Amino acid sequence: MKTVKKFDYKNNAAWRMFRIMGEFTDGFEFISSLKKPVTIFGSARFSPKNKWYKEAEKLAMILSKKGFDVVTGGGPGIMEAANKGASYDGKGDSVGLNIMLPNEQRINPHVKRSAAFHYFFTRKVCMSFSAKAYIYFPGGFGTLDELFELVTLVQTEKIERVPIVVIGKDFWEPLMKFISTKMANQYQTISSSEKNIIKIVDSAEEAYKYLTREFRKK
Repeated sequence: MKTVKKFDYKNNAAWRMFRIMGEFTDGFEFISSLKKPVTIFGSARFSPKNKWYKEAEKLAMILSKKGFDVVTGGGPGIMEAANKGASYDGKGDSVGLNIMLPNEQRINPHVKRSAAFHYFFTRKVCMSFSAKAYIYFPGGFGTLDELFELVTLVQTEKIERVPIVVIGKDFWEPLMKFISTKMANQYQTISSSEKNIIKIVDSAEEAYKYLTREFRKK
């Protein structure tokens, strides 16, 4: 018979639930302390030479100077770019919600305030909690997962409607075309208005102009 050790989060379901509850409690408390959070998502694989790395850094710098707290997953790529931009003498914080891996804590050096998570799903929920806007740069499966979860929450009115912006027309336009022509028009799996939950732009400046207009409506 297998012996379960005390505080064995891996094999003891009861202790695992306590750990999950603790991560949610600490995570929500941490995020709630931010005054004007904007969450930025995107690929962890982009280098500083990449066009979208540079645009993410630029947008984060603009947002931080305007007093917004820039929130990322705390890792490399787009996350690093956003935290780097936010750390340039801005009025807002450079925040990272990072994931703890077995042999390391994957966090970039530009994060000023951070919270660490053991579970990916608790981290994702906290990254999707109470931001003023959500920004998505080109990315992989994780970025798409995070995008569509937010869109679904808005669609089903589980959260209030907030700006959801995807940046990079060359990357996002094929997906937006699929949503419009296949999902909304041909198969009608979503309503025509629901395709407008996502706003597509092509630069940091264009994204900020759109956010400014949306914030003025509130």
